[in-house]
Amino acid sequence: MRIKRFFDFIVSGLALLLVGPFLVIVMFAIYLQDRHSPIYKATRAGKNGKPFVMYKIRSMVVNAETLGGSSTGNADPRITAIGRFVRKYKLDELSQLWNVFTGDMSLVGPRPNTVNDIKFYTQEENELLSIVPGITDFSSIVFADEGAILENKQNPDLAYNQLIRPWKSRLGIFYCKNRSFILDLKLIFLTLVTIVNRSMALSLVQRILLDLGAPDDLVRIASRKESLMPFPPPGMEQIVKAGFGMPL
Repeated sequence: MRIKRFFDFIVSGLALLLVGPFLVIVMFAIYLQDRHSPIYKATRAGKNGKPFVMYKIRSMVVNAETLGGSSTGNADPRITAIGRFVRKYKLDELSQLWNVFTGDMSLVGPRPNTVNDIKFYTQEENELLSIVPGITDFSSIVFADEGAILENKQNPDLAYNQLIRPWKSRLGIFYCKNRSFILDLKLIFLTLVTIVNRSMALSLVQRILLDLGAPDDLVRIASRKESLMPFPPPGMEQIVKAGFGMPL
């Protein structure tokens, strides 16, 4: 989709010029906090599983990946004081505009996972690797409160696999099968709406899912009006019994 790449290139470039000065200030504050690089380079799986370096503004202590799992709740002690501000306002996502500018990511697409995590994808979930990953999609709006969902969970990675992954993957697969430039514009708009009125954004996501013929359970979960219960990921009949990186 050439128009998608052209749109990504122009919008990400303009956005970087607009928010760049503010991000520089935030990164300088992070550097002053512990005298370490404010940029976290995370290796992620791109289209067809090809690894790429995703740039994020660091919100956790140095070498945080060696101190815990890959899923993070709001109460995770690895998150720094400034990091809580970064996460609250999704500033670490804004830094990924550079990845969009260079073509490793798109503005809209399934969120990229680690190279190790995709080894545990089901055959159905492998469809998430069929297109370029993105900064936002249906699941980014529906699960914008992922940190709160995982907060105080004894095993955040397991909780992610049981509560979030099943629906996040389904929403991502649904996007892959129904993607269009118009849908991308709608999801970008709703991502911005989420910042000021999440309930309205969720309601509009439901409407889009209904119009596109999404399954009833996917539409229902997108409302986020009911508690999340353990559920199998697409392509599996049983609930996952371990976190990513461990036998399922």
